[in-house]
Amino acid sequence: MKKTENDARLERLMGIVHNLPESPGSYQYLDEKGTIIYVGKAKNLKRRVSSYFNKEQQSNKTRLLVSKIMDIKYIVVKTEEDALLLENNLIKRYKPRYNVLLKDDKTYPSIAITNEEFPRIFKVRQRSLRGATYYGPYSHVPTMYALLDLCKKLYHPRSCRLPLTKPGIEAGRFKVCLDYHIHNCQGPCEGHQSREDYQKNIAACREILKGNTTELARNLREEMMAKAEALKFEEAQVIKQQLDLIENFRAKSEIVSSQLTNIDVFSIEAEESVAYINYLHVKDGCINQAFTFEYRKKLEETAEELLVMGITEMRTRYGSRAHEILVPFPIELPLSNVEVNIPQRGEKRKLLELSLMNVKQYRFDRLKQAEKLNPEQKSVRLMKEIQQDLGLPRLPLQIELFDNSHIQGSDAVAACVVFERLKPCKKAYRKYILHNGPDDYASMREVVFRRYSRLQEEGGRLPDLIIADGGEGQMNVIRQITEGQLGLDIPIAGLAKDSRHRTRELLFGTPPRTVGLKPDSELFKLLTHMQDEVHRFAISFHRDKRSARQTASELDQIKGIGPATKSRLLRHFGSVKRIKAAEESDFKALLGEKRGARLYELLHAATAE
Repeated sequence: MKKTENDARLERLMGIVHNLPESPGSYQYLDEKGTIIYVGKAKNLKRRVSSYFNKEQQSNKTRLLVSKIMDIKYIVVKTEEDALLLENNLIKRYKPRYNVLLKDDKTYPSIAITNEEFPRIFKVRQRSLRGATYYGPYSHVPTMYALLDLCKKLYHPRSCRLPLTKPGIEAGRFKVCLDYHIHNCQGPCEGHQSREDYQKNIAACREILKGNTTELARNLREEMMAKAEALKFEEAQVIKQQLDLIENFRAKSEIVSSQLTNIDVFSIEAEESVAYINYLHVKDGCINQAFTFEYRKKLEETAEELLVMGITEMRTRYGSRAHEILVPFPIELPLSNVEVNIPQRGEKRKLLELSLMNVKQYRFDRLKQAEKLNPEQKSVRLMKEIQQDLGLPRLPLQIELFDNSHIQGSDAVAACVVFERLKPCKKAYRKYILHNGPDDYASMREVVFRRYSRLQEEGGRLPDLIIADGGEGQMNVIRQITEGQLGLDIPIAGLAKDSRHRTRELLFGTPPRTVGLKPDSELFKLLTHMQDEVHRFAISFHRDKRSARQTASELDQIKGIGPATKSRLLRHFGSVKRIKAAEESDFKALLGEKRGARLYELLHAATAE
């Protein structure tokens, strides 16, 4: 490959890396033929994948692998453990050339519950028992053993391999073993425990293995406290370790479940001109295929129509013969011998949510890539989001925010900041010296009236949205001026803060209603940045005004220091504090021997008074 081609390849790959989510997941490297050559897992996809392209830390093997990469795919999951299990499944399916671990037939252990009259519970690596129910696999083996121990301790399932049946027990064909005598088994083989009671205990064990451990955790915690109160600290510590393992793990991974087999999962995210469809295929309890595709709309197709087209195409392309398809909403699918379901709860619902999470992430990544090439596109998207959330009549191309600043009414000022296309337009910022003392509402009335009455007189451009740095009170004050006095129809929103002065919510309407925004959303962060900017601008102006007043009041009281000398001293020393701390030699060097000595004497005489 020529150097220019390789540079272009690396630049394109780095563009993908920069847009990766900082979430757990599995990543796949593809070569020029589209073949998966490496599968990995990560707690943080972006950080892990970017490490491969750090030339300073590249080994020879990594350098060789990177030289073969032509594309990067990934699947996001919720936990690092799920990423590990998914990596295991994908490696076993694709057998990538550069993966040396997990390629053989070994796999993580699972827990099996047999389909017998008196079921047994034990660890397995191969799922070959007919009729058995499997839980796992467990990438964290100590957790698996902790679950087995808990089941054994709490419900005493049998450990023998006897073919127990009710007729055999009644005929006396079986004898109890040592486990019965040491209270690890309740002796169903001799009829000491009924089949109904035994099955009830097995049902409780199933709940534990499914992750329904809330009640169990409460009982363990009570037992641990009782042991501690009885000064049995070693036993309490053992229970605590079991409790910690249970609480750190929800017994069944959403990536692998023996209850799910030969299922296709589809989800869709549609926009005006494009739609993204995610496809997951589950076979033998494992996700072994995962793809997301982009479809360009041609004739204003609905999301339902696009999803049907995508399902038909993907099943044909990948040769899927799954008899069950999971989708997020009702569709009419022209396929025979296929059951279409919309799961509302349980394991299938978790699979659908995983597919939805991946298609949303893919859409977000494509959006970021497009906005990186055209930054204006991001501004338009966020302005449309504001317009839609607030129900504005037009795009908020110009947004203005106000804030007041004072200390107990002194040096009261206000500021107005202007954002054009969501970018600060600092040449349009305005400062106001106020005359209403510490009354915040009166100050807001004054600055809003001065701002918009002048714009009316001069024929200036009015904003598309005003955002108050406060809640309902500030919004009402602004509305009294804009609508009541000036007759202006400008939408008004408010950014309310909590007791710790952090932005809490966006308010809009009459009466104000809360607009639902997630704290980690781009729009919430943008509005918080706007609020911080007007707050910064107002405080800076207040500090400058207060500093100028304090400086003037201290130096102007000293006879012999005129405006020119005062300005010269401040330029040289920087502040009144530094002027007072200066040595006599500093004054002489700046002003001359006689004048410097005289000024030094006057300054310190005034200070002594």
